[in-house]
Amino acid sequence: MKISVIGSGYVGLVSGACFTEFGHSVICADLDQSKIDALNSGRIPIYEPGLEQIVKRNSASGTLSFTTDVEQAVRDTDVVFIAVGTPSRRGDGHADLSYVYAASKSIATAMQGYTVVVTKSTVPVGTGDEVERIIRDTNPDADFSVVSNPEFLREGAAIEDFKRPDRIVVGVEDRRAQAVMEEVYRPLFLNQSPLLFVNRRTSELIKYAANGFLAMKITFINEMADLCEAVGANVQDVARGIGLDKRIGPKFLNAGPGYGGSCFPKDTLALAKTAQDYEHPVRLIETTIAINDNRKRAMARRVISACGGDVRGKKVAILGLTFKPNTDDMRDAPSISIIQALQDGGAIINAFDPEGTEEARKILHDVSYFSNAYEAARGADALVIVTEWDTFRALDLGRMKEELNSPVLVDMRNIYRRDDVEQAGFAYHCIGRA
Repeated sequence: MKISVIGSGYVGLVSGACFTEFGHSVICADLDQSKIDALNSGRIPIYEPGLEQIVKRNSASGTLSFTTDVEQAVRDTDVVFIAVGTPSRRGDGHADLSYVYAASKSIATAMQGYTVVVTKSTVPVGTGDEVERIIRDTNPDADFSVVSNPEFLREGAAIEDFKRPDRIVVGVEDRRAQAVMEEVYRPLFLNQSPLLFVNRRTSELIKYAANGFLAMKITFINEMADLCEAVGANVQDVARGIGLDKRIGPKFLNAGPGYGGSCFPKDTLALAKTAQDYEHPVRLIETTIAINDNRKRAMARRVISACGGDVRGKKVAILGLTFKPNTDDMRDAPSISIIQALQDGGAIINAFDPEGTEEARKILHDVSYFSNAYEAARGADALVIVTEWDTFRALDLGRMKEELNSPVLVDMRNIYRRDDVEQAGFAYHCIGRA
C-alpha cells in the first residue's frame, strides 16, 4: 500500500520506517527542513537502537522517502498517518492539538480519491471527531474516513514493539476503513498479533488509560519504597513478591526517582484535564501527577543529605541524564529537576550520559559535561546514578573511589548491592532498601 506519514519525529519516523519493512511504500513529511535534509543524507535525528539501519536500507531501495511537501506526500496515497507532536499546552495542561489540526487541513487540500486519515499522535477523546469536521469543512467533496490508531512504543525498544506488538488498537467508524487498516497491519495479523477494533473514542481513551495506569504503577512502588525505608523492609523484594501475582505483573515496579519522558507526564496531565472537562475527575491520576512531581525534588534532597546536609560549593557527579536508557530523550527527565534543585542549593554539577548530552545541553545550563563516568566523577563529593544505562552497572568501584573527592554513591536505580559498594569503601545510599 501507499502510506504517507505527517510528522517525522519519534513516532512518525519509527512508524514510517517499520511500515516499509512490511512491504508498504512510505513517504514521511515534516515541515522542518533541517530534519528532512538530515534524513535524506542518511543522518537520523533521534537515537533509537536499530532505526538507522532500517531507514538506510529502505531509503536505498526507494520504499522510504522524505519531503517537506505535505501535498506531495498525501497525493495518491491510500493511508495518511498524522504523527505530529501533542505537547502539554502552556497555562492549562491540556494537549496542544494545533499541529494535529494544521496537518488535517493540509491533508484535506491534497487528498485525491478515497483516503483513510489515521491519528497516530496521542490525542484526547473526541479529537477524531474534530479532525473529521476540519477535513469536511476544508474539502466538502473529499471521500475519506478518520481512524484512531494510537502508538504503544517504548523508547529504546521501539522497533521490537512495532514488529511484535502486544496489541494493535484501531478505532473505526465504518467497515471500509476497517478493511484498509486490516490490510495495513496484515503482516502482523498473520503473526497473530492481537488486532483490536473498537470505536474511535474508545481507541483514543485506551492510550491515555494505559499510560495513566502505568504511571500509577510506578508511583505506587515509589511510595512503597519510602515506606520500606521507614519500616526496615526491602522494596525490591516487595516488588518481586507482588509482581509474581499474575494480576499485577513484574513490569514498572522498579523504584526510582519518578517517571519522565515524552508520554507519561503529558498524557497523565491531559487525561486529568479531559476528565475534569467532562466533570468526572480521575483522582488517582491527579494524585499520581502530584506525587511524581514532588518526588523528583525529593531525590535532590536525598543527595544533599548524603553530602552531610549541605552541597554549597560541593561538586556532584550525575551519571545518566535521559529519562530512561537507550534513548537521547530528555523530555521531563527526572535529572532535570534533580540537577536544578542541587544547583539551587549551590552545588557544582558534573554530568555524563552515553547518548543524551547534546539534548541535555539545550535544557541544563552551568553543567560540565564529560565523555565518560570516571572523568565526570573526578574531584566530586558525591556520585549519583540517575539513569540505569548498562554501562553504569559494572563500574570499576576501586577506580571510581580514587577519582572521587569523597566516596559517596547515591544509587537512585538500585543497580548495586549494598555489600559490594560498602566493601569498596563507599557510603551507599539507595531507594527503598533499609
